[in-house]
Amino acid sequence: MTARVGVVTFPGSLDDRDAQRAVRLAGAEPVALWHRDKDLRQVDAVVLPGGFSYGDYLRTGVISRFSPVMETVIERARAGMPVLGICNGFQILTEAHLLPGAMLRNDHLHFVCRDQRLRVENNATAWTGDYARGEEITVPLKSHDGQFTADAYTLDALEAEGRVVFRYVDVNPNGSRRDIAGVTNEAGNVVGLMPHPEHAVEPLTGPTTDGLGIFTSVLKNLVTAS
Repeated sequence: MTARVGVVTFPGSLDDRDAQRAVRLAGAEPVALWHRDKDLRQVDAVVLPGGFSYGDYLRTGVISRFSPVMETVIERARAGMPVLGICNGFQILTEAHLLPGAMLRNDHLHFVCRDQRLRVENNATAWTGDYARGEEITVPLKSHDGQFTADAYTLDALEAEGRVVFRYVDVNPNGSRRDIAGVTNEAGNVVGLMPHPEHAVEPLTGPTTDGLGIFTSVLKNLVTAS
């Protein structure tokens, strides 16, 4: 049976269709989810895509966090369903307290768009099993509020517990504390990252196909969990 991966569209989402395409290329069935619907339509996993939900007028992700769909996403995530937040989706996950920390304006106060090298620090999450620990990948990064921050206690805990999933390599593009590009929750089923793996899934459009492993990883995780 083909796995079903939901992709939520919020007002201002830009990369929902790209995420759906990545899901399809990985071998799953993408399911479009609307932010005002609580019903997740029997999906096995959920992707919160990038963009600028509601224009991020107050704070990135803070309004989307209260969308009806997030009530169900939070409930299912806490029950173990895999959830991935990309860029704005990562911001929403921190606002929903499914992931620690917060996202601030880039330290140079400019939008950044570049092909970004990352190191896989944790390959034991639901979304990173197809990578080797320490493997370096290249995927696009495009964000204005991409600076990950947390207090020293939280940062130390993330490091000690192996919950830093991705780290920036060569250059820190936004001032994120300890070069952190992505983190996971304690259970490893919820992952957020600022770069965009859905833009690196096929040779025609990508700088690489390194991002496809995110989406193939969760499919294998779902098979193992079942």
